[in-house]
Amino acid sequence: MGNILDYQLFRIGQTQVTLASLFVSVAIVAITWIAARLLRRLVAERLLGHTRMDPGVRYAIGRVISYLVWVLGLIVALQPLGVNATTLAVFGGAIGVGIGFGLQDIAKNFIAGLIILIERPIKVGDRIEMEKVGGDVVEIRARATVLRTNDDIYTIVPNSRFITDVVTNWSFRTPRVRFHFPVGVGYGSDPRAVEEALVAAAGRSEHALKEPAPSVLFRGFGESSLEFELTCWTAVMLHRRASFQSELNFLIHEELTRRGIELPFPQRDLHIRSATGLEKILPSPPDDPEAARKMQRFGSEGR
Repeated sequence: MGNILDYQLFRIGQTQVTLASLFVSVAIVAITWIAARLLRRLVAERLLGHTRMDPGVRYAIGRVISYLVWVLGLIVALQPLGVNATTLAVFGGAIGVGIGFGLQDIAKNFIAGLIILIERPIKVGDRIEMEKVGGDVVEIRARATVLRTNDDIYTIVPNSRFITDVVTNWSFRTPRVRFHFPVGVGYGSDPRAVEEALVAAAGRSEHALKEPAPSVLFRGFGESSLEFELTCWTAVMLHRRASFQSELNFLIHEELTRRGIELPFPQRDLHIRSATGLEKILPSPPDDPEAARKMQRFGSEGR
């Protein structure tokens, strides 16, 4: 067995790499992987979990510590293979060339991940949107960030996208957000009664904040309706915005209906200035001579 473990596989510099030294290096890498995961969870969940520190900050600290453990573990794992500081410098130069040619995207995403963890434009638990993708940040990895949508679909986004693209963070600094609900009512409605109904609808929602208080704007005069807009704040429905909008729409409809305020639909008035060419589709003249003369006079006046 000893002869097998001492079997020389290859040479690195002046060091002969054997099965034994290779097994030691692999074992150190495995221990490093386990230690990095356990230490990250220990710091983020156990040591800092009982503090008032933001969950995103705890996650970032745990990630940085795990990266440091990986760097130290890999340095130790290379020692049995005869890789010293000089060899590491050579390897670093070779890796730099490789990054310049083929690994630039990986390096760019890794550096972007470090920037995200340090600057924290996004953090675990935030609700974000970029382009047409929206979801909760569940994990920030070395290369990519994992988002989970309300449909429980996971989207993997490269970290560099969060540095170069425009990202909307609904949870940045404060979870409080104001929502807008446009409402159109009939022209015969009392604007003050509409305002009262909309404020009452917002007051009935347990998810709408009482302070700042809901407000109503009279936006203008539309083609078929008077245009209003209800604005109210919420701090608990960022992750379920569609549900919040649906809840408020139900309440708005109930309050307007209770007060007899009309919800109009688009309509058009058609005025015929000339009946030329429409004789075939217009109804036949009535039998009453007087009515027939009126229709004839209307057609001549139109022409």
